[in-house]
Amino acid sequence: MNNIKLVIEYDGTNYAGWQQQKNGITIHGKLTKAIERVVNEEVTLLGAGRTDAGTHAIGQVANFKTKSSIPIYNLVKAINSYLPKDIVVRSAKKVPEKFHSRYSAQSKIYCYTILNSNMRDAIGRNYCLHYSMHLDIEKMQKGAKVLVGKHDFSAFKSKSDVISSVRTIMKLEIKKRGKFLIFTVEADGFLYKMVRSIVGTLIEIGRGKMTITEFKKIVKSGVRAKAGNTVPAYGLCLLKVKY
Repeated sequence: MNNIKLVIEYDGTNYAGWQQQKNGITIHGKLTKAIERVVNEEVTLLGAGRTDAGTHAIGQVANFKTKSSIPIYNLVKAINSYLPKDIVVRSAKKVPEKFHSRYSAQSKIYCYTILNSNMRDAIGRNYCLHYSMHLDIEKMQKGAKVLVGKHDFSAFKSKSDVISSVRTIMKLEIKKRGKFLIFTVEADGFLYKMVRSIVGTLIEIGRGKMTITEFKKIVKSGVRAKAGNTVPAYGLCLLKVKY
C-alpha cells in the first residue's frame, strides 16, 4: 500500500467545514470522492485538522493509503480534474506507512485577518472581518504576548468534551499591513474555535474595553463567558502544518 500525503488549498465559503457530514457539503467529502474516482477504490482520507464552516486553507494536509501506482504528478493532475474550482491539491508525495496527517503533526499555523477601516471590502469580504472601530494594535500585541507558552486555554474553547485544554502557543503575532490587521498564531494544537475566541478577546483590549490585567485574570480563570466573542470563521485561514 502507498501512503500519500496531500497539501490542499481551499476557499471554505461554500462548505460546511472540512470534516465529512451526513448533511452538508464538505471539503473532505468532495476530495474523497475525487480521489476514489482516480484510484478506483474506496479510501480513508485523514486530515490534519477540522476547519469550521467558512474557514479557508492554503496548507491543509491530508493523507490516504492506496494500492494505486499512478505517478504522483499524474495523481495530482487527475484528482484536481474532479474537484470544484474552490478546492485544489497543491502537491502530493509518498510518505512512510506510519505517517498520519494529524498525529504526526508538530504544530499548525493559522492566520486571522481583520479589515480595520470605515469602508468595507466587496471583493475580499469572504476572507476578512470588517471592523470599523479604532483598534490599539500595541495594546493587542501586549495581550498576545500573555498567551505565548504553555497554558490552559479553557477560557477560549467552545466545547467541553476535550480531555485537556492545555496547549502550547509558540508564536502569536499581530501586524498591521495597510488597512488590515493580520493575526498569526502557531501552536502544537488548537481547541474548537480557540483562535477565533482569542482574536475576539484581543479586540476587546484593542477597543479599550478590557485591560491587560483583566485579560490575564480571564486566562487564569478558564471561564469562557468572561472572554470576548468568537469572531466569524471567514477571516480564518490554515496556513501550514509542520511535521
